[in-house]
Amino acid sequence: MKKFTWISAIVFSVILHAQERPKLVVGIIVDQMKMEYLYRFDSDFSPNGFKRLMTQGYTFENAHYNYMPTYTAPGHASVYTGTTPAIHGIVSNEWFHRTLKRDVYCTDDASVTTLVPGSEMEGKMSPKNLQSSTITDELKLSTNFKGKVIGISIKDRGAILPAGHFADWAF
Repeated sequence: MKKFTWISAIVFSVILHAQERPKLVVGIIVDQMKMEYLYRFDSDFSPNGFKRLMTQGYTFENAHYNYMPTYTAPGHASVYTGTTPAIHGIVSNEWFHRTLKRDVYCTDDASVTTLVPGSEMEGKMSPKNLQSSTITDELKLSTNFKGKVIGISIKDRGAILPAGHFADWAF
């Protein structure tokens, strides 16, 4: 009976620990940054910045893309969907669409409206061309849409694609 009690206690504690959810998830991609830079410039980082992310977070030190070319849009989409352009549909930053007979930008979406007047030419964008769910979409689903997902980037595609289909904001 003692053995059963101990085994039950261990199993129960493992189940409780496995169900802990993080309060914050931060994904950072720096275009063209080599992994070695994290260690080469270690002395420039503060203890509560990159050093904290490196010691208390997850770092992929030997990641490789199994497709070409490695542009921004397919790279970000691949990291956040966990699959390749052949599956998620973002094959480049821009590509020729045979049915439409014109070039299509990776986040083009004529069906959306813009929030800022005068930005109609640049602002009609969404993750519509992304054919897979992202890890951020799965986080929204796992929190019953109570979690917040925000994508921030200098490039529109760098904010829109990682933030996914259920993003609250993409800047």
